[in-house]
Amino acid sequence: MPTPRPVRWTGLRQLSAAVRTASAPGAPSLATRMSAVPRLVRASLSGQYDGCTPAHLAALAAAAAYVVSPVDLLPEAVLSVVGLADDAVVLAWFAAALVRDTDDFLAWEKARERTVRGETVR
Repeated sequence: MPTPRPVRWTGLRQLSAAVRTASAPGAPSLATRMSAVPRLVRASLSGQYDGCTPAHLAALAAAAAYVVSPVDLLPEAVLSVVGLADDAVVLAWFAAALVRDTDDFLAWEKARERTVRGETVR
């Protein structure tokens, strides 16, 4: 039976994997990724792109709001390092999800460019 990984390291692993993926040679730049986010949201909400659900988009928005918000579930002023840990876990998930989602979306856009639009003839 495999031993479970400690939860505290999962976020660090996710963040590390996201940084490696985003900085790999030939990977899209940060500017390319950020400019793809509004297109990803539009395509997802319109139903053109099914790689990202509205619930997932809402989770990404909530994670971004939580990280930048001064309101915390575990306040740093009271709980010191433990208060920072919840922000770090949310930030790690957000970064990993955003890198993965933008990679998938940019690949989908590129594949669409190669697709010839028209009717299928039988």
